[in-house]
Amino acid sequence: MKSLELRRKYLEFFASKGHAVIPSASLLPENDPTCLFTTAGMHPLVPYLVGENHPAGARLTSCQRCVRTGDIDSIGDATHLTFFEMLGNWSLGDYWKREAIEMSFEFLTEILGFSLERLAVSVFVGDDNAPFDKEAFEIWRSLGISEKRIAKLGKKDNWWGPAGQTGPCGPDSEMFFWNSNESPPEVFNADDSRWVEIWNDVFMEYEKTAEGKFIPLAQKNVDTGMGLDRVAAILQKVPTVFETDLFKSIITKIRELSEPPFSRAAEGSPFGLPGSSRDFEYSENEKSERIIADHLRAATFIIGDERGVPSSNVGAGYIVRRLIRRAIREARKLKFDFTQTFTTQVAEKVIENFSEVYPELVQNSAKILLELEKEEKQFKKTLEKGEREISNFLKKGEKVDGEKAFYFFETFGFPLELTEEFLREQNSEIVAPEKFFIAQKAHAEKSRTASAGKFAGGLADDSEVVAQLHTATHLLNAALRKVLGDHISQKGSNITAERLRFDFSHSEKMTPEQKEKVEKLVNEVIQKNLEVSYEEMTVDEAKVAGATGVFDSKYGDKVRVYTIGDFSKEICGGPHAKNTGELGRFKIKKEESSSAGIRRIKAILVHE
Repeated sequence: MKSLELRRKYLEFFASKGHAVIPSASLLPENDPTCLFTTAGMHPLVPYLVGENHPAGARLTSCQRCVRTGDIDSIGDATHLTFFEMLGNWSLGDYWKREAIEMSFEFLTEILGFSLERLAVSVFVGDDNAPFDKEAFEIWRSLGISEKRIAKLGKKDNWWGPAGQTGPCGPDSEMFFWNSNESPPEVFNADDSRWVEIWNDVFMEYEKTAEGKFIPLAQKNVDTGMGLDRVAAILQKVPTVFETDLFKSIITKIRELSEPPFSRAAEGSPFGLPGSSRDFEYSENEKSERIIADHLRAATFIIGDERGVPSSNVGAGYIVRRLIRRAIREARKLKFDFTQTFTTQVAEKVIENFSEVYPELVQNSAKILLELEKEEKQFKKTLEKGEREISNFLKKGEKVDGEKAFYFFETFGFPLELTEEFLREQNSEIVAPEKFFIAQKAHAEKSRTASAGKFAGGLADDSEVVAQLHTATHLLNAALRKVLGDHISQKGSNITAERLRFDFSHSEKMTPEQKEKVEKLVNEVIQKNLEVSYEEMTVDEAKVAGATGVFDSKYGDKVRVYTIGDFSKEICGGPHAKNTGELGRFKIKKEESSSAGIRRIKAILVHE
């Protein structure tokens, strides 16, 4: 089954079960300062999981674009990916465990045709905080899953959340497929890699309090997730996710660019499915091509997103830079022709491969290719500079130790493996290489402390102060349009408990007079103590009503339109203040360039 068909069948199946099909949200989350990227299908739905009414109803389904950076160092094996698509369905206080499990089982066995003999599941075993999930256990058993194929596991394996210290959480039930040509064993062992996890049903039925207690939730939710790439590999009977139709043309292009002969692991393996011993039989060349394919696919999607960011030294832009540069390092190992730009050639295949599902990649293709070309050229210069620095150091008759190697990495972006490679060419080697990792660990700890909480993420900060700052972005957006013109449109925002950041389309630096006028307009509205209200309507109705927003496929059938007097009318789904009088005094702290044609304002609210 092709990936296009898998996406379609999943969404159609859940639509037939009364679920509204909602489009994929941006890869860069709005109104959540705790996360750089959207990491799961539930991420954009957090406000609705904690009680808000979703415009599309209580049953939802989607195919959500996701980026997770925690497994970057694992990329190159059969299953790990930085960018992936998550198929999911949700019940917001509607159906519960039996319906959720029965629908999962029906889709796996009747729509995908998976044999019962190749399926196994796991449920929560119970602990001092919550009991054994007997309900899920009995439901699976009633569907024909043998007790020997139902593993009872602890919180490490079968519990979700809370994302932070407090909040919604609960047991989950995972589904596994026996992905080997060998006969499946009678007893399920979750540690056997031939059992591949394919789906997870999360049952949010508790709330963890600040005192560490687990109390029943008023609204119980179901949150599920199925990895498209992993299931596509099973359905297409290929050894790894990198051999599915999601990657095939990308890998082919990489092999065209690498210097022959291309070294592969031994062919003729008796195993044709992921999860078998074939997973561990790949050459260094295969690992390099997988890293290039994964990293450039992820970078292409991040840059090409509707809220996309270019490479930089901070935040999401730093991840983009890291992905591109690691791909370039791996390309050196495959002896690419570095007289030509290769990242753009790979990205063109990514765009072509996903154009039907994600047309924004085609719309933003010029931006994607320009950014990749710029970063590739810049990093090549960095590598040349690093080699010169090491050469000059060696000419002094000194030895490069691990600490010095980290200095080259930190100062010039010169990776450890390239330092080792360059030294070998000079008939030298790193002295006391362990010092590199000591220095790296110290640096990582310093960075972690400086940005504590930034990547912990999961649940958006819906605190009162964030709601006030978010409401202020509506007023700022409207004021900018009144002062600078109707060409102004929001290009991104980020809100913490201390300040708001707002990106907008405008080609010129704002004058002091313009900034003062915007501030004055916003504060005048605040002082009027206007009610902040909302209505649910269709996108077409929102257009007719004069609401601002990006009218594209990211919206579902219905949207929320927030109105603040006759000053602002905007499509939004974030937390808001009830009255403008709550906001205090609005103050612009900085106005600067974000990127070509995009300006950025940082502002605060002062409560006197």
